[in-house]
Amino acid sequence: MKALVWHGKQDIRAEQVPDPTIEEPRDAIIKVTSCAICGSDLHLFHNYIPAMKPGDIVGHEMMGEVVETGSAVNNLRKGERVVIPFTINCDECDQCRRGNYSLCERSNRNGELADKVFGHRTAGLFGYTHLTGGYAGGQAEYLRVPFADATHIKVPDSMTDEQALFLGDIFPTGWQAAVQCDIKRTDIVAIWGAGPVGQMAIRSAILLGAEKVIAIDRLPERLSMAEAAGAITINFEDESVVERLNELTDNKGPDKCIDCVGLEAHASGHIDSMMDRVKQATMMESDRPHVLREMIYVCRGGGVLSIPGVYGGLVDKIPFGQAMNKGLTFRMGQTHVRRWTDDLTRRIDEGQIDPSFVITHTASLEEGPGMYRVFEQKQDSCIKVVLKP
Repeated sequence: MKALVWHGKQDIRAEQVPDPTIEEPRDAIIKVTSCAICGSDLHLFHNYIPAMKPGDIVGHEMMGEVVETGSAVNNLRKGERVVIPFTINCDECDQCRRGNYSLCERSNRNGELADKVFGHRTAGLFGYTHLTGGYAGGQAEYLRVPFADATHIKVPDSMTDEQALFLGDIFPTGWQAAVQCDIKRTDIVAIWGAGPVGQMAIRSAILLGAEKVIAIDRLPERLSMAEAAGAITINFEDESVVERLNELTDNKGPDKCIDCVGLEAHASGHIDSMMDRVKQATMMESDRPHVLREMIYVCRGGGVLSIPGVYGGLVDKIPFGQAMNKGLTFRMGQTHVRRWTDDLTRRIDEGQIDPSFVITHTASLEEGPGMYRVFEQKQDSCIKVVLKP
């Protein structure tokens, strides 16, 4: 089959690889009909995530049709359309029973390695680091799905691929980011990053009843999309984020802050950002946490910081004393996709939201390596790339 394969920094190739096969009784094989390039795939593209290996198949936003099932899978039939969450969950361990699907205790087949690095393992993830199992991803013609009887979302016949695809990652990620804020009707919510996850978080915060939502980015096209949803926008290259947020909140600061940027913050006109660039280049720091520092500084006392943005390793110069003295609450983590998808599927079906609004580019799988560079450079107003195998 054809697949997109990681070979190192800025080296994704379209190659022929062996077809996946059933390996365990709870497996299924999916014929991929749509997949997407995620912002966190760019962290792999830039080689900021450890424990990748040349030859790894990438991609963790995918959907398709069931073509084969293992002997223990009795709730999927050949031909059914399913979205596959990026998290692999068994539905049987203690964390899964708590609804913490991204912390599944059984699905990470490299769990002992993850225990050493993280202290305790996280779930297996598709198309990502070997710290999360090293599973083949979905930017391919076919995908093997472990624990397939639990790791799937059935797609209603009324829903197109484009409407359903983002149930596997960015829609529940943006939704969880907003839910973690415990939004009240009087809350002002500030969201850093108006990429795909940021756009979903903006609309989620509005659906959950925030009084005011403020979106922070530097790309006019993304800010325009945020504004169309009802957000107030700040271009961080044109004005001070801190000063503008204080102005918009009567100098109280936002009640809730959401980091949809993560480890590759692009702020360049700040001393801390310049230091991060130097430290990252000299391997003294792995991530660029400018947004995290800015959120801590500007958030209202007693507020919540929600962090769906991916961080990969070590950060420094975090103003933890500010956070402690202001009584800030941090809530973060990989998304517990299955916790949210029944509700979100209903919201799409009822017309409350159509997640396909973020799609700006559609290309073939063979064009994938080139589309990684388009996405990286934000050319042609690129917000979300969907690939069709």
